[in-house]
Amino acid sequence: MPNAAAAPRSTADPAAEEPSVEPSGIAYDPMDPVLDEAPYEVWRAMRDRQPVYLDSRRGFWALSRYEDVAAALKDTTRFSSAHGNVLELMSPEPVDSGMMILNDPPGHTRLRRLVSRAFTLRRTAALEEDVRAICRELLDALDPGPDGGEVDLMQEYAAQIPSRVISRLLGVPGEDRERIRLLIDECFHLDEEHGFVNDVALTAMGELGSYLDRRLKHLAEQPGDDLLSALTGAGLTRRETIDFAMLLVMAGTETVGRLLGWAALLLDEHPDQRADLVADPSLVPQAVEEVLRFEGPSPVQARFTTEDVTLHGTTIPARSVVLLLTSSAGRDERQYGPDAGVFDIHREQRHHVSFGYGVHFCLGASLARLESRIALEELLARFPSWTVDRNRSVRAHTSTVRGWSRLLVRL
Repeated sequence: MPNAAAAPRSTADPAAEEPSVEPSGIAYDPMDPVLDEAPYEVWRAMRDRQPVYLDSRRGFWALSRYEDVAAALKDTTRFSSAHGNVLELMSPEPVDSGMMILNDPPGHTRLRRLVSRAFTLRRTAALEEDVRAICRELLDALDPGPDGGEVDLMQEYAAQIPSRVISRLLGVPGEDRERIRLLIDECFHLDEEHGFVNDVALTAMGELGSYLDRRLKHLAEQPGDDLLSALTGAGLTRRETIDFAMLLVMAGTETVGRLLGWAALLLDEHPDQRADLVADPSLVPQAVEEVLRFEGPSPVQARFTTEDVTLHGTTIPARSVVLLLTSSAGRDERQYGPDAGVFDIHREQRHHVSFGYGVHFCLGASLARLESRIALEELLARFPSWTVDRNRSVRAHTSTVRGWSRLLVRL
């Protein structure tokens, strides 16, 4: 494989029609919805034969082994987040953003310290009863009766939970919460014909930012006991507060909902393990970790190299887009053993990178784990078994999120 393209592109080309087939015979394209349905063998081939992968058409490199992905996530000096973290939105120059995930130290360090003053573990833990009440309310609404019935577990349960929790955390009034959830969906809108960056998504992001700005102005006069009010007193600028709130709303809603969808599907495919969880709910936290390792809802993180980086005898040139395949890392036999491709809630837990690693470790990981644990506990207590109609369910696909937008389930 070549060490470098003569003039590596700093942004991906959304108009590329076919995945590039490299000399190794491997073709990986995170924007390909067909590959996205089952990328596992391609990931395995990349790990085994081309751990430093180059797609010459879209102009990105990719790392797929656990050790390489984990090291790159921690290395903010050579693998920068300041140029973006989504393939089709990468910029050749640093972006101007108040979002922590789009800043490197020392700017990132300052933002994380200030945000951590408001978004504390204590504030997250205090949400437990609220989360449980939300789950029970949603389960009451979808109860199909004694004879069973089919429900859309994604839209009627999984996708609703994180949206309601984060809206409540931020102090979004009840009458606005469904509109905020729909706006978040539009922020991830895909336009397959004209590429992945599109007016629908950009308009939704702008509307969401404007809404949060209006809320901040209101809270400046009438502060409440919520995270958005706490953020205003944490030393952040108004823009930094809005950017963090947008990050929390968008990332928290999208990924937790997809995670719960994967959990429902995997437990249906492994009814013996589902029965173990029903018999012993204390196993649910480690089941959540196994879902994260096995089917992480955010499988790809992009970075931008600040200097030449040589791995496995191949040099990635400076100013290159590099994709860190966190979900491929989660199935790496070098980290998890020969059965890494097997879903097993009883597996001895080893570190995974589905929440990132190093300074960019997800600040909302504790909240995501809390929501997922309680959602599964309540679902299993109410419905100890279910059947997923995979053929009629609908996939959700972006270059950075995998999962389901509709999951039709017979309870």
